[in-house]
Amino acid sequence: MSDTHTTSGGKTSVWTKHQVFEKNSIFLLIGILVMISIGGLVEIVPLFYLKSTIEKVEGVRPLTPLELAGRNIYVREGCYNCHSQMIRPLRDEVERYGHYSLAAESMYDHPFQWGSKRTGPDIARVGGKYSDDWHRDHLRNPRSVVPASIMPGYPWLETTALDTSHIDMDMRVLAIEGVPYTKEMIDAAASDVKTQGSAEDSLTAPFLKRYPKAITRELGGVQGRLTEADALVAYLQQLGTQVDFKLYDDKANIR
Repeated sequence: MSDTHTTSGGKTSVWTKHQVFEKNSIFLLIGILVMISIGGLVEIVPLFYLKSTIEKVEGVRPLTPLELAGRNIYVREGCYNCHSQMIRPLRDEVERYGHYSLAAESMYDHPFQWGSKRTGPDIARVGGKYSDDWHRDHLRNPRSVVPASIMPGYPWLETTALDTSHIDMDMRVLAIEGVPYTKEMIDAAASDVKTQGSAEDSLTAPFLKRYPKAITRELGGVQGRLTEADALVAYLQQLGTQVDFKLYDDKANIR
């Protein structure tokens, strides 16, 4: 039998033209390479002339020195192994955790904390959800506030003095990577740690000018007794609080 197929009008079917590729592996390989090359160019070429692929969102700011110190502890203790910071745009995720994550929220994270596995809940919106005392109890003994929790306790964090002697160096490195830390921010890093952890009125105004909407609180900074738990709590309490998601929800409702 002939492999040529004809239509009712006697013309050769367009599908028979595929036989060139189906019966000749060399032609098929060349065809695959051509299509992959075209797809790759479409994806890659725009990146060479686009200044940024992330749309800036109002409210997103770099972490304060105290929050950055807390983030370093978060990464050091491997918290990302169980808690992701990326809410997918799926109905069940949004209903449980809140507004889906925006790329801009992680634009200053090096490395980002999205995660691909959740043993515990996503914490992208945990900021302001619980009190500072709740977080302290949770870090000391998770079962004291969440009886079913399988999270290990981290009681040593509240007895370990916070070491910020290298926080300015961390900020310099991040500035090289694109985080908009200015020389003023880096020079004031040590004092800003104390300011945010003590809520000292005389220093709060210039601090808030550098880090708008940052939360200052009495964490022991006045006595110079800031702990690693203080820094971690400061970091957790800012997660998901920088962007006003009501603006996005209102726009969605208008549409």
